[in-house]
Amino acid sequence: MKTSLVQKYNIPGPRYTSYPTVPYWNKDGIEEQDWIKSFQTSFTESNQSEGISVYIHLPFCESLCTFCACHKHITKRHEVEETYIETVLKEWQLYVEMLEETPIIKELHLGGGTPTFFSKENLQFLMDGIFKLSNKHSEAEFSFEGHPNNTTKAQLQTLFNCGFTRVSFGVQDYNEKVQKAIHRIQPFEAVEKVTKWSREIGYTSVSHDLIFGLPFQTKENVIHTINKTKELQPDRISFYSYAHVPWVKGVGQRGFNENDLPKNDEKRELYEIGKQLFAELGYVEIGMDHFALKTDSLYQATINKTLHRNFMGYTANKTKLMIGLGMSAISDSWYAFAQNVKTVKEYQKMVNEGKLPIFRGHLLSKEDQVIRKHILNIMCHFSTSWKEDIMKINNIEKHIGLLKEMVQDGLVEVRQNSLTVPEKARPYVRNICMAFDLHLLKNKPKTQLFSMTI
Repeated sequence: MKTSLVQKYNIPGPRYTSYPTVPYWNKDGIEEQDWIKSFQTSFTESNQSEGISVYIHLPFCESLCTFCACHKHITKRHEVEETYIETVLKEWQLYVEMLEETPIIKELHLGGGTPTFFSKENLQFLMDGIFKLSNKHSEAEFSFEGHPNNTTKAQLQTLFNCGFTRVSFGVQDYNEKVQKAIHRIQPFEAVEKVTKWSREIGYTSVSHDLIFGLPFQTKENVIHTINKTKELQPDRISFYSYAHVPWVKGVGQRGFNENDLPKNDEKRELYEIGKQLFAELGYVEIGMDHFALKTDSLYQATINKTLHRNFMGYTANKTKLMIGLGMSAISDSWYAFAQNVKTVKEYQKMVNEGKLPIFRGHLLSKEDQVIRKHILNIMCHFSTSWKEDIMKINNIEKHIGLLKEMVQDGLVEVRQNSLTVPEKARPYVRNICMAFDLHLLKNKPKTQLFSMTI
């Protein structure tokens, strides 16, 4: 039986929200002074010209969704909210005190966990504290993730009044059997309600997150979910491949096992069905796994070649510096990465002692920075040219040689000093990027570190 392209290339591989990827960061981490020097340099170079990004990780969830590999803290005790926010604001102050001028925030995102776990009063408390020490960029774009079951109109209004214009709601799938397996029970009516509230208040971009490849999911489920989504016409749709990573601590599988997951060509068919339906509804494919209406800023960024990808995913705003606040949050100065400790208890202890709560990081070499640029180009624009960097990339011929079989399979077009990914080959973008991943090529993992690429 002939092996399909999906079967051939569906191997474990990074998602490239960073390069180098986290498992290949320097084993000795990063010295605090090196990180401080790095973000100060980046801030000086970019604050006045483009502003900075801030990501705030709000980790609390009332229940565990078994498809989720995010860093979260499960609790029903809402008295944890205020203490956590106080700690986040102390961390922010630690950063601001190291800067010579007031930060100008162009992009702000609240992720989780479940940001709408927090009351409207505490969300206001958080934003007041952030902007007490910073200014808003004239072209600022603020966004947050909302759970349809617990997002209130008051929370939406509060954040809108603080400058938020984008919200994404986690939908995943509307089939009850699938929802039960992933422990994420939410009716269409809940999504409909929060979507309508958002538009009534004035949000200019509403996004729905869908996932394909979930346990028990069929093509009929995907068609049903997209038909229901059609009724609400979100401005953006994220159509993620389920990342099956059972080895990651805290990822439960109480409602399903390996045999319940659609695999290889069966899973890919779910994506192709979704992609076709989205196109019929007027959505344009953006980068990898994202779709947007032509009225959305993500589409405009694609047309203008300004689309960017970072730890928050695809964004229309590129900033050199992103400061991550909160438990497990990752900061990026372009020259270095730094990640905070992964438990609430340790995070609060370190910040309250006046320390940056970093536990690992990576100082990018000159070569890392060059490779990172090309991987970003491939992930965002499906093409890259290394004509100007040919002397900076060690043994570039070797990387091109690794693409030979993909060229023969029609998945990438290589010309002199450049490459392009045809539209039909977009599902294989992660595989193409792997050919440039020096760290992965030098030290192939002996155990599975990454989800499957397709």
